[in-house]
Amino acid sequence: MMGSGSGSLVWFRKGIRIHDNPALEFASRSASHLYPVFVIDPHYMKPDPNAPSPGSSRAGLNRIKFLLESLVDLDLNLKNLGSRLLILKGDPAEVVIQCLKEWNVNKLCFEYDTEPYYQALDVKVKNFALAAGIEVFSPVSHTLFNPTDVIHKNGGKPPLSYQSFVKLAGEPPFPLTTMYSSLPPVGHLGSCDISEVPTITDLGYGDAEQDEFSPFKGGESEALRRLDECMKDKEWVANFEKPKGNPSAFLKPATTVLSPYLKFGCLSSRYFYRRIQDIYKSMPKHTSPPVSLTGQLLWREFFYTAAFGTPNFDRMKGNRICKQIPWKDDDKLLEAWREARTGFPWIDAIMIQLRKWGWMHHLARHSVACFLTRGDLFVHWEKGRDVFERLLIDSDWAINNGNWMWLSCSSFFYQYNRIYSPTTFGKKYDPNGDYIRHFLPVLKDMPREYIYEPWTAPKSIQTKANCIVGKDYPMPVVSHDSASKECRGKMGEAYALNKKLNGLVSEDDLKNLRRKLDESERQEPEAKRYKQKL
Repeated sequence: MMGSGSGSLVWFRKGIRIHDNPALEFASRSASHLYPVFVIDPHYMKPDPNAPSPGSSRAGLNRIKFLLESLVDLDLNLKNLGSRLLILKGDPAEVVIQCLKEWNVNKLCFEYDTEPYYQALDVKVKNFALAAGIEVFSPVSHTLFNPTDVIHKNGGKPPLSYQSFVKLAGEPPFPLTTMYSSLPPVGHLGSCDISEVPTITDLGYGDAEQDEFSPFKGGESEALRRLDECMKDKEWVANFEKPKGNPSAFLKPATTVLSPYLKFGCLSSRYFYRRIQDIYKSMPKHTSPPVSLTGQLLWREFFYTAAFGTPNFDRMKGNRICKQIPWKDDDKLLEAWREARTGFPWIDAIMIQLRKWGWMHHLARHSVACFLTRGDLFVHWEKGRDVFERLLIDSDWAINNGNWMWLSCSSFFYQYNRIYSPTTFGKKYDPNGDYIRHFLPVLKDMPREYIYEPWTAPKSIQTKANCIVGKDYPMPVVSHDSASKECRGKMGEAYALNKKLNGLVSEDDLKNLRRKLDESERQEPEAKRYKQKL
């Protein structure tokens, strides 16, 4: 420990912003020196040459790029206040502990995080700091509410319906309105290895083949610019109604696209909430939750709270709110879905948009998640969740897992007979198939009456459109009508088993059910053939 005076370390992870940042505010208060730190974590950032598309094993290149842009913006905003962002590399807990040993710091401040990965890191860092006599301040500012409080109000369990959550939660706290004219200077750096914000190339992604990047640029400045743009249109804010909106509107997305900025905390959810409330005051006629704009923020809170209060929230096994379903282990089908080769243009176009942009409209997400799981392919929701978690720029641990359980009818939503059609759902919004033509140029000349089901086009039309199905574009991996019928049957059997055993379904119970379903699947075609003979 060197020098005198009072030093503070503010450790950025999410919460990559200056506005409404209680950890930064507390750290800079009466400090002679301030150390703003971000640690590049190889767990998320190290290139993985074996991954199916550019990026690390846990994050696609789009999200890594978005994070780096957000850090560059934070660094510039700190420099304008006489400070700077100190970038270090390594295991974040070890790196932060090393800094606390080297620097003269008596306050450590970082935003509270509910994700299991950060919970484990934070315990290590906190324990070291407290033993060293360093004050630790870890406020809840990534969400509107503190999940611990909501769970406590509900008698120790998270509320599992949106309505009960909204009733319990009440009104969120106001954002901080601190405006800084300057921040305390950075103190002596000792022997810590500090760098500027790295580029994609610095991280080892120089030769990554990616022909199109996400059109969304990371950072607080961009987040606030987008928010202002959205809030200018008071009518739009007041009348916002999800699940409406057009999943095929890719050139001017029909939603705010603020989700990646909320995910990284470039935008404070409390500030966003307040801005919407201000508009509601001047527009007495406005939509209300769950479909309104504030309703969307409350969905985020609902999932954060459910995730925090449910052990094993991110898997089927040992998760008390998740139905135990004998999903099939079919890597070929999973790969066809992930690589946009299902033969259903609506599904494939969405999966290409995911790979290229790292973002798609929520209804498009619903279509492909339903298709992979309970709608057509009956592949495990955890497998789809992994693909989304890696590729989405707004991928968020609680929301992603919650939505996959929801869309696979594993939790929260149980009407498994309602299935999104991979051919007619997109047509409703985009009868000409412009979205498909954009992301699947191989189909750009297919006439509109066949664009959603190109395998039904006569050979002469396929030839004229320069797209022979089965050669230039794949045949469908399943027949939707029979596959969805089979899926409904399997879901019915699985639900009956969960009910009979009161949710306590063992590995063996699932294996037996899977065996039974496989046998009836094998007998089906034989019965069909037999009927045809007759």
